[in-house]
Amino acid sequence: MKEKVIILGAGESGVGAAILALKKGYEVFVSDGGKIASKFQQELVDNKIKFEEGKHSEEIILSADEVIKSPGIPEKAEIIQKLRKKGIKISSEIDFASRFTKGKVIAITGTNGKTTTTLLTYHLLKNAGLDVAIGGNIGESFARKLAEKDYDYFVLEISSFQLDDIHGFRPNIAMLLNITPDHLDRYEDKIENYAAAKFRIIENMAEGDTFIYNADDENIAREINRRDTGSFWTETFSGAFLVNGELNIPAFFSPLFDEPEAREKQVIYRELPLKGKHNALNMSAAIIAAMRVGLEQDKIKEGLKTFKNAPHRLEEVAVINNVIFINDSKATNVDSTIYALDAYENPIIWIVGGTDKGNDYGPIKELVEQKVKGIICLGVDNEKLNREFGETTSFFYETQDVNDAVMKAYHFAEKGDLVLLSPACASFDLFKNYEDRGNQFKEAVRKNISGLRMNVAFGKS
Repeated sequence: MKEKVIILGAGESGVGAAILALKKGYEVFVSDGGKIASKFQQELVDNKIKFEEGKHSEEIILSADEVIKSPGIPEKAEIIQKLRKKGIKISSEIDFASRFTKGKVIAITGTNGKTTTTLLTYHLLKNAGLDVAIGGNIGESFARKLAEKDYDYFVLEISSFQLDDIHGFRPNIAMLLNITPDHLDRYEDKIENYAAAKFRIIENMAEGDTFIYNADDENIAREINRRDTGSFWTETFSGAFLVNGELNIPAFFSPLFDEPEAREKQVIYRELPLKGKHNALNMSAAIIAAMRVGLEQDKIKEGLKTFKNAPHRLEEVAVINNVIFINDSKATNVDSTIYALDAYENPIIWIVGGTDKGNDYGPIKELVEQKVKGIICLGVDNEKLNREFGETTSFFYETQDVNDAVMKAYHFAEKGDLVLLSPACASFDLFKNYEDRGNQFKEAVRKNISGLRMNVAFGKS
């Protein structure tokens, strides 16, 4: 008799798990308490997978041998509590998928920088000719990629929510980039609970595996001291540093390389597509992972120079009359914006604002005083920003229109200035999501270029 797998949630993760489970011979049923998106519903129909939407039929769900839970469903949900009470095994999609691969898994987590580091690690391996797939919390789910093919390598972006329900998930290489307060509502408002969720990435690792972590991160340093990491290899990366005035990438000075040779072959920071000290650390983590799978340094350097990051992450949109426009819409918290402000030496006109998530602007004040010449608030409620920064810069302007924000920024800018959209806030007051905000910003810059050039013709300095 077939084992019955019930999948809660019919998004990318759930439908990917359903397709894999069907391929592996399980009896599969998908239940979504909301409406299933048409593209996912069609996939379920095409694969003859039974499903329901708008409800959870308890009689069916509580008859499962195992439940695969969408990472978006909180532990406190009524159906989850009933499953726990009955003792039915609840697993995450990444845990379920990991049982069926012979490939090596590189899993990347952290509060900030996961997507960039995942994309870069994948690019380095792909550029070197390895048989590699990318998935997890980015693009397609691990289960979907595995249902397609068992690749030699899987590079996975992993969230804390995905780690909450693992049992045997074991990466061959795990990265922990940083831990800063985020999603604390899911973790009883305790940073230590959130950190513990992140550290679950290593709980099944064993001899021969590698854990790469940021030794300079205070929350990581505190938690690592509480854990036994003696059974597997650990690699640390820490602060980027200056050599002859150039910010260098720490990983190229790893003990995995002979140091004099590494210095001769060093990649200079200005040659790379990613800017900022935080990205030097992201690149270090990716480089270490690439070295651990056997890539030669020259091949890594080649891959670094051809990498293109995902949109909305310190993305250069245009240079108009020597004024640079940067889209960093993905910066939805203060820590991300700190990285952005620290990445540039140019005077900055900072476009900030949106839905405040209880931000503490204290850690960013000194950088704002040093680097920001003017602030444009793009949001519905800017009272807190006005209170924090209204007297800090030479001008403080409020708007709810992205075109107005772009034009005002250019009007205030001088040659050599940088207009930086790095909101430090969520986007939902004026936009659908951070992608929509970033795309509207880019479109506003592009469609106003001719008008901006006219301003120069009329004597703008």
